[in-house]
Amino acid sequence: MIRLEGLTRRFNGRTAVDGLTFRVREGEIFGLLGPNGAGKTTTVRMLCCLIRPSEGRAFVGGYEVGREAMKIREIVGLLPESPGLYGELSAYRNLDFYARLYGVPKQRREENIERFLKMMDLWDRRNDPVGSFSKGMQQKIAIARSMVHDPKVLFLDEPTAALAPDSAKVVRDFILELKHEKRTIFICTHNLYEAERICDRVAIINTKLITLGSPSQLQREFGSGKTEVQIKNLGSRILHAVKKVKGVLKVEVSGNKLLIQSKDPETVNPRVVEAIVKNGGKILYVTRGAHGLEEAYLKLVGKNEV
Repeated sequence: MIRLEGLTRRFNGRTAVDGLTFRVREGEIFGLLGPNGAGKTTTVRMLCCLIRPSEGRAFVGGYEVGREAMKIREIVGLLPESPGLYGELSAYRNLDFYARLYGVPKQRREENIERFLKMMDLWDRRNDPVGSFSKGMQQKIAIARSMVHDPKVLFLDEPTAALAPDSAKVVRDFILELKHEKRTIFICTHNLYEAERICDRVAIINTKLITLGSPSQLQREFGSGKTEVQIKNLGSRILHAVKKVKGVLKVEVSGNKLLIQSKDPETVNPRVVEAIVKNGGKILYVTRGAHGLEEAYLKLVGKNEV
C-alpha cells in the first residue's frame, strides 16, 4: 500500500530524511519510531504530498508521490502535529466543513460524523464550540476529522499526545477498529508502549532507517530477553532449578519475583515454568520484562546517533 524507494529530503543543505526504503502492507498498523528530529514528521509530509522529496520515490495506494498528488490526497487522512481546528465552530460543524471539502455526499457525511463522534465519546458535545474543549478533546476531534472522508490510508502523528489514559485507550481502540476495516494506518509516535501494543511492524529511524520488524522481533533481536516470574513460595530450591534450565543466561531475585534473561524467551520460558512447578513452585504470573521494545529502541538509537 505504501512503498518508499530511497526517499530523501533536504532543507537548506541539511538532510532531514536520508534514503528511506521500506514497504507498508495493506491493512497493517505500521509505526514509525525515532527521536526528535529523526525525520518522522517530514516523512509523513512527503507521503501526504505536502512537500516534495529531494530524491527518491514513494508510492501510496499505487500513486506516485509528487506526480499524482491529488489522487493520493483523495485516499489519505492525516492527523498533523497540531489539531488546527476552527475554535468558534462546533465539533459537528468542524467535521462537516472538512467533509464538504472532500465532496462527501450529505447522507454519508452525516453518518460518518455521527459514527466517529460516538466512537470518540464526543457525540453529546457535538454542538459545543471546539474552542471550549480541552486539548485532549480537540485531539480526538482532529482524529475524527482525518477519517470523515473514509480514507484508505490514515497517517497519525502522535495520536495520543495530550490525552489522559482513558482517552488514549479510546483512541487505541478506535485505531484497532479501523484495522478490522482493512485500512492501512501509519503512526508516528514516541509512545513505545503504545507501539508495542497496537503496531504490526515498526521502523526505527534516525534520519536513516535503523531497523524494521515486528515489536516482538525487535525485542528478541535487540532486547535483553528478560522475563518476570512471580512465585508465591520462592525458595532456594526453585532458584537453583531455574538457574540450571538450558538457555537461561542470568537470574535476578527481587522479592518473590525472578527476572530471567535468555536469548530466546519463547523457547526458554516453558522450560522455566516446568522447572518451577516440578520443584513445588506456585506461579502467580509470568510476563515479558517491562519496556522490552523501549530497551531495544534505546540500544539501537544510541548506536546510531546522527
